[in-house]
Amino acid sequence: MPRIEDYALIGDEQTAALVGKDGSVDWLCLPRFDSAACFARLLGDEENGHWRIAPKGADGECTRRAYRPGTLVLDTEWETDEGAIRVTDLMPQRHQAPDLVRIVEGLSGRVTVRSTLRLRFDYGSVVPWVRRSDGHRVAVAGPDSTWLRSEPPVRTWGEHFGTYSEFTVEEGEKVAFVLTWHPSHEPRPALVDPYEALESSVADWQAWAACCRYDGPHRDAVVRSLITLKALTYRPTGGIVAAATTSLPEELGGVRNWDYRYCWLRDSTLALSALASCGYLEEAEAWRDWLLRAVAGDPADLQIMYGLAGERRLPEYELPWLSGFAGSKPVRIGNEAVKQLQLDVYGEVMDSLSLARRAGLPAKPHMWSLQSVLLNFLRSSWRQPDEGLWEVRGGRRDFVHSKVMVWVAADRAVRALEAYPKLSGDVDAWRALRDEVHGEVCEKGYDAERNTFTQYYGSRELDASLLLIPRVGFLPPDDPRVVGTVDAIRAELNHGGFVRRYSVEGTPVDGLPGGEGAFLACSFWLADALHMTGRTKEARDLFERLLALTNDVGLLAEEYDPVAGVQLGNFPQAFSHIGLVNTALALFGGEEAG
Repeated sequence: MPRIEDYALIGDEQTAALVGKDGSVDWLCLPRFDSAACFARLLGDEENGHWRIAPKGADGECTRRAYRPGTLVLDTEWETDEGAIRVTDLMPQRHQAPDLVRIVEGLSGRVTVRSTLRLRFDYGSVVPWVRRSDGHRVAVAGPDSTWLRSEPPVRTWGEHFGTYSEFTVEEGEKVAFVLTWHPSHEPRPALVDPYEALESSVADWQAWAACCRYDGPHRDAVVRSLITLKALTYRPTGGIVAAATTSLPEELGGVRNWDYRYCWLRDSTLALSALASCGYLEEAEAWRDWLLRAVAGDPADLQIMYGLAGERRLPEYELPWLSGFAGSKPVRIGNEAVKQLQLDVYGEVMDSLSLARRAGLPAKPHMWSLQSVLLNFLRSSWRQPDEGLWEVRGGRRDFVHSKVMVWVAADRAVRALEAYPKLSGDVDAWRALRDEVHGEVCEKGYDAERNTFTQYYGSRELDASLLLIPRVGFLPPDDPRVVGTVDAIRAELNHGGFVRRYSVEGTPVDGLPGGEGAFLACSFWLADALHMTGRTKEARDLFERLLALTNDVGLLAEEYDPVAGVQLGNFPQAFSHIGLVNTALALFGGEEAG
């Protein structure tokens, strides 16, 4: 059975596919990240849709695979008794329609290759009608239509309702397949040349990667993470999805399976920091602009996440016909957490816009008036309990991190007025709010007996989000309360040398059965906190161990199970890769590579 880390990502900055080590495309949503999947084997079985190209008789994994340096173009190679082949997978930059290009190349000998394509629209539930047209195979069902252009001849028959091809390639010989999607009521879009698409994709990605300003140790890992963030960006709007998948489990066989194909405000400041610090101001500005459009409106209606274009309704439902990854059910579409109250998002929006100003991004009309409205709303609403950063479903609490981020919102507003005299606002009221929140958090959110801040007022539980206290400037890194909190989290939330978000076993705040792995973004935060509190060697040691968790093509999921030694959660995870970039910048940003 495949593991989450057995997959690699390809995409066109509007959607993405996951390709397994066995040469099978097991996940692809068309035409957007959040559209229904036409290949859903990832969350079910072969009958839920997949497309495998591999040497005939090769039942297992490839011999090796890698991205072409500085690109999202994937090469997968097999060595057999007959010889060796390479399959190159990519999704070229979209013009009229999304295309999946697969090119088979003979490397040595003469190898028989088999292509098995099973299209299943609507998350693996709908078998399309397949017919010939102009020498191509056309699959149609309801609103969806695909065209398969194949250089080798293909045949379609009733067995498993699939399209098959067997052919041989010799050394130096290449054959190509192109799968193109379009709405079934529209005419066929223009066909791309697969070989030109490959050449231009490699050139475009490498030119983009070469612009990275980071030149310290582990540059390849940083560039791979930045490419992944670029691939998870919905190009038409600038929104960055949290992951390319839904319902990959946080515990194998468990119920913590969520849809992450949306844009979270929690990611905003850290994503902006990673992009701007590495020189990608165009992408940072696009994300900032998406943020401004998404949050526009009544400040009381601010959501924790939005759709790719800022959509607000993301209804959650289950797909009972899918068995789930490793039997992890239910498979969920949409995300009910969109209805939650999380006060921290106000701080994240204010911090993001503050960072955008400092990075030199051009201001937008009404940006400051929007921020002022958010602050005035917080003045009367910040004492409410909420669901907190981690979207717990066990009831509202006075989460310490949420209150700290309220402080951040007030602090950034005050700093803006001090730095930019042309801006207007009630600076005295905002200073008073900042001082009031700070005092309450230090009184009610701090356990003096244990010398640590706690997850919520009056609790003894810890939360890894408290590691962000020095980063956001709530207290200086050398404050004994900060050092004590870092040490307590390191000890009590330790999971195989990494960090859990919070204690989940039997904790009433969580409201869900079962457990989860170590949260990778939080483990990067621990490295940051260790560095800020003067323990840089320990921070770098932890960073090296985190890097070792990336899969063979440099990708990270949301979590890691140090007992089973496998990645967990949706994949690849933007939050994890943002953490990798920002921690590398913090630890090595001033160093030369070597």
